[in-house]
Amino acid sequence: MQFRLISALFVFIGSYLPLAIILAIQDIPWSWWSLSPCTPEAYHQSKCQFIPFESPEISIIFIIVSLSSVVFSHFTFAKISHPYQIEVLASKPIPNELINYTFPYVVSFMGVSYLEPQKLIGFGVFLLWMFAITYKSGQVLMNPLLLIFKWRLYDASIKINNNQRDVRILRRGNLTPGIHMSQTIQDFYILKD
Repeated sequence: MQFRLISALFVFIGSYLPLAIILAIQDIPWSWWSLSPCTPEAYHQSKCQFIPFESPEISIIFIIVSLSSVVFSHFTFAKISHPYQIEVLASKPIPNELINYTFPYVVSFMGVSYLEPQKLIGFGVFLLWMFAITYKSGQVLMNPLLLIFKWRLYDASIKINNNQRDVRILRRGNLTPGIHMSQTIQDFYILKD
């Protein structure tokens, strides 16, 4: 089964929620942090500033889109059917390949700003390029944000239709040897909880 483009895009975008938060924090001017807390008295005197961002539209949209993508991804994984029975013979957890997601986070500290449209557009093109590479290579599921939902990646030796093979398995929680129901998406076996 091939991961649908839209679902893959949501999984990919959702993995950048931490980046959206980092960029939003960087979009708050230093002067806002020194303001006194908003008390009921200050609120009635209209002295409260609830949206601190210099570019509120972009900051809020990026956070909402990436957070929505995380939620959509969670429900997408919950709706996967598991029609194949496999026997897991042996497995070992492997760390998620964080390198694909390291570069954008480093870039966020190297001057990407919502106030500089040319850098923001360049960064957007970079993310689109990263998505195209991860989608075409079948690596969209190597997503560190899945750890939040307790998904883990494993190298495993399995038996399916009396054939033994070595595969990568994505499973929520720990993987134990035995019979499991699964689905294949790109180069991964997704196991039922």
